[in-house]
Amino acid sequence: QVQLVESGGGLVQAGNSLRLSCAASERYAMAWFRQAPGKEREFVAAISWWSGGITYYADSVKGRFTISRDNAQNTVYLQMNNLKPEDTAVYYCAARRVAATVRENEYDIWGQGTQVTVSS
Repeated sequence: QVQLVESGGGLVQAGNSLRLSCAASERYAMAWFRQAPGKEREFVAAISWWSGGITYYADSVKGRFTISRDNAQNTVYLQMNNLKPEDTAVYYCAARRVAATVRENEYDIWGQGTQVTVSS
């Protein structure tokens, strides 16, 4: 059974950085979504399955977050810089076998989530 294992969440002050990791058992197109308290889950970033492939970002994180992957490790990373309190959420890794997409309902494999808290 395919599993996604996330790590790297934590508590940081605004302006600082965190890097999230998501390890998969196979090579997939992968994405990060997040869900803040009382809000719906939203798209953050996605990357196609091949090295150096296509990336997508939500407007709210463009220029601050970078998604990348290491296919030798089947791991995707989300480097989050200049974090803001509004980035506070549970971050979920998601995967699918074909092309990357920004649409949540097109991902069928999900991780357990990792908490990111940004203090002001």
